[in-house]
Order: sequence, then structure tokens, then C-alpha cells
Amino acid sequence: MSDAVDTSWHVVQTQVNGEAKAAQNLLRQGYGIYLPRYLTRRCHARKIDLVAKPLFPRYMFVAIDRAMQRWRSIQSTQGVSHLVCNGEEPAVVPSGVVGALKAREDDRGFIRMERIPGFAPGDKVRVLAGAFIDSAGLFDGIGDHDRVAILLDLLGRKVRVYLNVDLVAAA
Repeated sequence: MSDAVDTSWHVVQTQVNGEAKAAQNLLRQGYGIYLPRYLTRRCHARKIDLVAKPLFPRYMFVAIDRAMQRWRSIQSTQGVSHLVCNGEEPAVVPSGVVGALKAREDDRGFIRMERIPGFAPGDKVRVLAGAFIDSAGLFDGIGDHDRVAILLDLLGRKVRVYLNVDLVAAA
């Protein structure tokens, strides 16, 4: 985004799964874009890997210099559903929002997510993947490095197991 006084951030709604296409086409037209993404674990075919996901699915930010760029062309850009407007004018994102999001990025450009499970000690949980898949247990607390402690009933006794927070859901 340039340092021009008239440049401001706006929000574009993309077509379903069209964030990358919209970003490419907006960049090609000379607009600045910001598509905040985060990494999440995906469990598929007994394999767990990290995938990038948009922080706001179907939405992205676009920088428009109102003095130099004609914003109406955004409406017909491939991959874009529409530019979010207040009446006839594009809605302006409050200053500081995009900067605050960028400040939460790691060195690879992904937003760092705070992973605080919504469980209280003693809540019933279920393991979603891994060696203990479909096992039921009790939430015991928060461990380190995005891990939670749960108590599983194994071989007739309670065993504390530490699992990634993404692998545990309410039972």
C-alpha cells in the first residue's frame, strides 16, 4: 500500500474458495491486497498435516487510492463477489485494523492463533485422531505448546495424556 493520503483499506467478499483468484486479479489491476491466513492441522486418511486457511473465509482487504484508482472495476473482477459498501460508497476499514492483524503474523506471514480450549476441568472430551482416536476422557488442564491434558481410562486406571488442542472435542 502506498503512503498516499487518499489510500484506505476496504473489504472484498470473494466467491466461494475464490480468495486466491481474487487476490491474483486485484494485484494484476494494481490494487494492494491483504489476505490474512493462519495455519491449522488437517486430519485426513490417518495423516495430520498443516494447511493454510483464510482467517476470514470469503473476505479479504483491498487498498484503494480513491484519487488514482477507479474502485467500481473491483465489482467485476474475477473471483470477487462484491466490494462491501455503505450505500453507494465502499465501506472503509477503521484505521489500525489491518496493522493489528499484520502485527500478529509470524515470520512466515501467518496469523498466530491463541489456542485456549473452551473446556473446564472435568468436562467430558473425545479424541478426534491419533493413537487414541474415539477415546472418551476428562479434560484435566492446559499443557504446553498447544497441548491439553486429558484423563483416559486405560487398562482399568486413569492415565493423563497430553494431546494437541485440535485433536480434542467436547463429547
